[in-house]
Amino acid sequence: MAQAAPIAMKEVLLLPSLGINQQYISFTNLTMESEKYICVREMGAATGGTNNVVIVDMATPMQPMRRPITADSALMNPDSKIIALKAAVPGQAADHLQVFNLDTKAKMGSHQMPDQVVFWKWISPTKIGIVSATSIYHWNVDGNSAPQKQFDRAANLNGSQVIKYMVSPDEKWCVLIGIAPGSPDRPQLVKGFMQLYSVEQKRSQALEAHAAAFASIKVGSNTQASTLISFAQKSMVNGQLVSKLHVIELGAPAAGQTPFTKKQAELFFPPEFADDFPVSMQISKKYGLVYVITKLGLLFVYDLETATAVYRSRISPDPIFLTSEAESVGGFYAINRRGQVLLATVNEQSMVPFVSQSLNNLDLALAMAKRGNLPGAEALVGQNFERLFALGNYKEAAVAAAESPMGALRTKATIDKLKGVQVQAGQTSPLLQYFGTLLTKGKLNPLESLELGRLVLSQNKKQLLENWMNEDKLECDEALGDLVKATGDSDLALKIYLKAQATQKVVTAFAERGQFEELVKYSGQVGHTPDYLYIMQSLLMSNPQAAAKLAVTIAQQPGPPVDVNTFTDLFLQRNMIREATSFLLEVLKPNLPEQAMLQTKVLEINLVTYPNVADAILANNMFTHYDRPRVAQLCEKAGLYMRALQHYTDLSDIKRVIINTHAIEPQALVEFFGTLSPDWALACLKEMLSVNVPQNLQLVVQIAKEYTEQIGSKGIIELLESFKSYEGLYFYLGSYLAFSEDPDVHFKYIEAATKTGQVKEVERVTRESNFYDPEKTKQFLMEAKLQDARPLINVCDRFDLIRDLALYLYNNNMLKYIEAYVQKVNPSKAPEIVGALLDVECDESFISNLILSIRSLLPVEPLVAEVEKRNRMSLLTTFLDHLVSEGSTDAHVHNALGKIIIDSNNNPEHFLTTNPHYDSEVVGKYCEKRDPTLACVAYKRGQCDDALISCTNKNSMFKLQARYVVERMDLDLWAKVLDPESEHRRQLIDQVVSTALPESKNPEQVSVSVKAFMTADLPNELIELLEKIVLQNSAFSGNPNLQNLLILTAIKADGTRVMDYINRLDHFDGPAVGEIAVGSELFEEAYFIYKKFDLHVPAIKVLLENIQSIERAHEYATKVEEKEVWSELAKSQLEAGSVKDAIASYIRADDETNRDAVIAEAKKGDSYEDLVKYLMMVRQKVKEASVDTELAYSYARIGQIGQLEDFIVSTPGVNLQSVGDRCFDEGIYEASKLIFTSLSNWGRLASTLVKLEQYQAAVEAARKANSSRTWKEVCFACVEKEEYRLAQLCGLSIIVNADDLEDVSEFYQGRGKYEELIALMEAGLGLERSHMGIFTELGILYAKYKLDKLMEHLKLFSNKINIPRLIRVCEEQMHWKALSFLYVQYDEYDNAATVMMNHSPEAWEHVSFKDVAVKVSNADLFYKAIAFYLEEHPLLLCDLLAVLSSRIDHARVVDVMRKRENLPLVKPYLLSVQQSNLVAVNEAVNDLLIEEHDFEGLRNSIETYDNFDQLQLATRIEKHEIMEFRRIATLIYKKSLRWRQSMQLSVDDKLYKDAMETAAQSGERELAEELLKTFIADGNKECFAACLYTCYDLIKPDVALELAWMNKMTDHVMPYMIQVMRDQSSKLDTLMAERQERIKSEEKTEDDSAKNQQSNMYAQMLPPALPSPMQYQQQQGGMYNGQQQGMYNGQYQQ
Repeated sequence: MAQAAPIAMKEVLLLPSLGINQQYISFTNLTMESEKYICVREMGAATGGTNNVVIVDMATPMQPMRRPITADSALMNPDSKIIALKAAVPGQAADHLQVFNLDTKAKMGSHQMPDQVVFWKWISPTKIGIVSATSIYHWNVDGNSAPQKQFDRAANLNGSQVIKYMVSPDEKWCVLIGIAPGSPDRPQLVKGFMQLYSVEQKRSQALEAHAAAFASIKVGSNTQASTLISFAQKSMVNGQLVSKLHVIELGAPAAGQTPFTKKQAELFFPPEFADDFPVSMQISKKYGLVYVITKLGLLFVYDLETATAVYRSRISPDPIFLTSEAESVGGFYAINRRGQVLLATVNEQSMVPFVSQSLNNLDLALAMAKRGNLPGAEALVGQNFERLFALGNYKEAAVAAAESPMGALRTKATIDKLKGVQVQAGQTSPLLQYFGTLLTKGKLNPLESLELGRLVLSQNKKQLLENWMNEDKLECDEALGDLVKATGDSDLALKIYLKAQATQKVVTAFAERGQFEELVKYSGQVGHTPDYLYIMQSLLMSNPQAAAKLAVTIAQQPGPPVDVNTFTDLFLQRNMIREATSFLLEVLKPNLPEQAMLQTKVLEINLVTYPNVADAILANNMFTHYDRPRVAQLCEKAGLYMRALQHYTDLSDIKRVIINTHAIEPQALVEFFGTLSPDWALACLKEMLSVNVPQNLQLVVQIAKEYTEQIGSKGIIELLESFKSYEGLYFYLGSYLAFSEDPDVHFKYIEAATKTGQVKEVERVTRESNFYDPEKTKQFLMEAKLQDARPLINVCDRFDLIRDLALYLYNNNMLKYIEAYVQKVNPSKAPEIVGALLDVECDESFISNLILSIRSLLPVEPLVAEVEKRNRMSLLTTFLDHLVSEGSTDAHVHNALGKIIIDSNNNPEHFLTTNPHYDSEVVGKYCEKRDPTLACVAYKRGQCDDALISCTNKNSMFKLQARYVVERMDLDLWAKVLDPESEHRRQLIDQVVSTALPESKNPEQVSVSVKAFMTADLPNELIELLEKIVLQNSAFSGNPNLQNLLILTAIKADGTRVMDYINRLDHFDGPAVGEIAVGSELFEEAYFIYKKFDLHVPAIKVLLENIQSIERAHEYATKVEEKEVWSELAKSQLEAGSVKDAIASYIRADDETNRDAVIAEAKKGDSYEDLVKYLMMVRQKVKEASVDTELAYSYARIGQIGQLEDFIVSTPGVNLQSVGDRCFDEGIYEASKLIFTSLSNWGRLASTLVKLEQYQAAVEAARKANSSRTWKEVCFACVEKEEYRLAQLCGLSIIVNADDLEDVSEFYQGRGKYEELIALMEAGLGLERSHMGIFTELGILYAKYKLDKLMEHLKLFSNKINIPRLIRVCEEQMHWKALSFLYVQYDEYDNAATVMMNHSPEAWEHVSFKDVAVKVSNADLFYKAIAFYLEEHPLLLCDLLAVLSSRIDHARVVDVMRKRENLPLVKPYLLSVQQSNLVAVNEAVNDLLIEEHDFEGLRNSIETYDNFDQLQLATRIEKHEIMEFRRIATLIYKKSLRWRQSMQLSVDDKLYKDAMETAAQSGERELAEELLKTFIADGNKECFAACLYTCYDLIKPDVALELAWMNKMTDHVMPYMIQVMRDQSSKLDTLMAERQERIKSEEKTEDDSAKNQQSNMYAQMLPPALPSPMQYQQQQGGMYNGQQQGMYNGQYQQ
């Protein structure tokens, strides 16, 4: 048999199976900082547009965690769920670093690096190493500190890619590794560079290396570990390829320490791996091995200490780019490009045999076995031990035995052998050397611990034993505890018993020490049941507090052995109220419904005795299930009124209690009202006010404030109003006012405040509130007649009730408030005040003075309006004069002054023309009824156009109006007066024509007027006017604008005059007028104008576009012979469809500008011969690819393939792709073939060849194109033509792309080509790029068309198919066996079981169903399965139940079987689960045994399993026809402590021995005496004597003697009496002996006290059995620390 490899490799995970795209399995996207997590960055293209980070927890690898995170790099912390992210800063050459805790979702740190980070790595659980282009930093993420620079990069790393950065465990050394391309002659041989940096020395060393790792090792007997570095290099030296592994020590060793000797070894690369190189190195701390992993998957294993080669193998066919240490198993993880996560571990069973046999290195094998505790070296260790022992090297032999791998020599035989060695004085025994070595290495086994204990205790050095116990160096057992207890140290013995889990010994020890609480606690932990009642009764007499604690401890045990009521009664019988309360409070903490009675009891006893305690209990809300009405009554009696309120549920009770407000804390009462309904709350408030308003008003108001929303403000207000408590209303509404918008509430508050004299508050509310009814409030305040009128002023001022205010104040002679209001509060309301005062005939002097007192603040306009309405304008004369004299320019002031002047006729024209401040419109309107001429003066001054027009129209003043309009020169005004709807337009026009314009000498006025006529669409009037101006030698005759206007007007109004005007006028704008003539369809006139002004191009455009005469246009072009004219003609010809003529015209015009249109029209007309001529002309003028492209297409279209080929060769700029596409689209396949061949456009060429039905060539072109679309096109075409071989070649290249697989499948299936499709998929299975989709699709095809192959396919490739998709197909096709198999493979065991049961003929198989059943998660399926088996496979039901026994509810199973009357069928199952000791199971088994008359089985059952209704069973069988069953009934009664019934049954059956034993076991004297009397009554003397013997301890001698004497059985009582006398004499002898012993002990004590004065002079001369501590420490290599040395030295000195 071949020997197993020393290194085991296994695939633990395949990353693509987790949905990770293979393109992201690379060094830049994937990180693995430790054996715990793998972190992968996925970019948006593969994840549906989002960037994700996938975190794979290696503990649960099939449940990856995806987070939508955008980052350039992501690192998971090696220990915990902390992620570090790196992202580039936009627009800067810098990176931003962040660290997040994924569990708490909190940011731990953030920093922006000034440079780009080229590499980073966690170097410890709290620290990140950061490598930039120039420096290395360390960042501690625990604090808020920034990264700290450590050192600069060495020059040898410039231009290299950093792949590793590490720090030694003591953080004194750092190493940075990078790789770079090899030399130009061999670039594939990658170079490796390493920078080693000393933190202490702050120096770097540059080396050549590809991989490195730090390690710690103890050399020889050194006490301190040496720090080593191992590195691997592969480089060219003198033309030779050298590969080596180096192991060296870093730093100088400490004084007295042996240095590590530098080691090196060859790395042998096979010839086929000549260019391979190391990419990683891992060192196993557990086994001391160096793992060197190369890029191409080679693994080299070396021994760290000796650098000896151990093993080499290729572990991966795919390149490896990342490794991570697997510290827990002493191996490493490796990830290759295929996404495999490989785990390499040491094969412990074969490593040592491999080294010793295959490598023939016994020393290394032995060293590795010792170091890693590996098996396989037992024979070597044994031989070495025997050799050393035989040579007398006992010390070395002891050490070898202690250090033997796997404890091979740690046996009793070895200890006995070492014990037998004779040791000379002063030397350490080999046995002690053996134990010392073991104590240094680790922990002793039980045998060794016992032997060492004997040795130490024999020398009275128990302290050493305690120290080793504390250090957990010994493995304790009961024998060691007994050994220590024999020395009298019960404390240490108890510790040993506890560690050894010797339950009975521990309980005994606790009982002996009186530590009952510890006993209870320990018993509960280990499942031991002591006699708790006895313990409790003992404690109640000595320590009640401890008894309470004990009771709590017992009661809190699951299934307490003593009932809580029993404990409670024990306390209450002794009137220990406090202890009972303490106990019950602790026990009743769960607050369960079944504890209601106890909750009531604890509250009752305290409400009667300690009400304050009951109040505290209720305050803590500990209980919710007690009798609340009962507690409420007790609370009321105890004076706890608040608690009574909280418990009463009847309104009458609450009202009775709530009036005791003097004894209830107000805040608590307020909170209580929050629990009442609104109606009850109002009733209680009413009750409180009814009893004592003064006392309870404040409290009622406080409650009302607190619960306004719940109770409702309306009810509260009505309640307070019913008691006429305005004070209460005032205080309540004062708090509620800010939150209410109810006008009634605000009014009632004002009313309450007024009636309580709170005038300031009334003033404030009327000033600030926005919600009261102003009219109602005003009326109330007026009726209240307050001396302070400010509240009324606030209301009237805010709500514009000024007139009412003024009248009230005037009528009540409160003129000072009028003055104050006008002067200080609101001067703007003075006009209304003045108006009201004028209405009541107030003194004008008062009004005048009032106005003058605020003249600068008074609004003039409303004041004037108020006075003007009352025709009292003269009252304002003085006021207005004052304002004017003060320099006022207010228009309202001057308006009022002007009105006064106009009314007084005091030279109004002068005022109207000279005053610049009045409002012309206001004053003009005032003048209209008085003098329209004055109104027009005012309007003209202010340019009030509308007002002036209206006034002149109304008064027929059209001449004035015409002059005004002409002078204004405003087109908008003209538009208004010339409006056709105006009835006065004609009169105005006549005045303008006859008077206004003839008078005007201003050209601008004429121009604006003409424009106005034109805008008003008055052409006839305008022509008449213009003919007078232009044609009659006026000053404006030669004006070009007027000539243009005349012609244009004629064009618009009278076209017959246009030709005459054209001939007579020479100064008009020809191009503009011609264009307008064209627009007016006067084409001949336009043509004449263009011809008159030599405008040839516009002229021919008129001929072509308007007159539409191509013949006249051709004649005109021939006449003028201009290229522009020919171009215009060519455009028209082209538009008319005369392509040939158009091309000829374009050639004469030498015009290529419209080439796109020419090409388009030529294409439409299929005039490609003429187009070729045109394009040849165009190519002479322009060099454009588009022209060449069209020319090439024209060649192809007319079939000139030769010219086309020459043209393609000679013309490089042709867009051949578009030409080829067009040719292909139009079916010119030969041309397109030529073009696509020249372009090497294999995809389009393949499509063309398909059209030409050249399928073989099409396949070759598709292979070159290697495009999914092309492959599909060729494939589908081949299928259509039944070229299945070629179709399969194409299909194989398609189906490797999962996105296209479905298209191929649908195409084949749509045409019924099932066999060919299956053949294609089967061929695809062997492809290197085969994926899950192929296997899945083939499974679907088998399910649909070849069912016989489906199961085989599923079994072979279940791990490579998309199971959910195939499940749906199998379900649709009703392939139940396959469906159940798929559910099992997908871990959907519930569905699998359901399918098997629902479709059992096809899907069910017993063994498979059992495997599935134990894994289902839905417990209901268990019972469905049981029902299924009962129906279809009853004989296999027990087998199923045996499998499910750990997961089903046995009681429910029993219930099911009982209902179906099938209990006997599952008897084996019931017997197997009876060990669970469940009621239902036990009773079912007992029923079966009774039915089977198996009394032995029944006896065993009830003795072993006691959890059943014992009394019911006993009652059932106590009258059984078989005596043995009746005996079992007596046994059950006996177990239930029903001694009398048990004894009576035995007596009835004449089983006197059983009756006697029952009486004896009961411990009840009455039963024993009753049994004696029964025997006497029956005359059974022998049984009488036997009962005396059996119940000896229960029967008093006097009773026995009396019964015997009275019934003449003295002889039969004599044996009993003899024994009584013997016992009494023995007790007397014992007492006498104890007395003698006590006397002797006192005498001996006196002698010993005299002897103790002398010291034992020989004690120091005795040789110690153990070495001195210092010597022992030196021998053991520092096994003990300094503190222990001191302790031991002190002990020896004593």
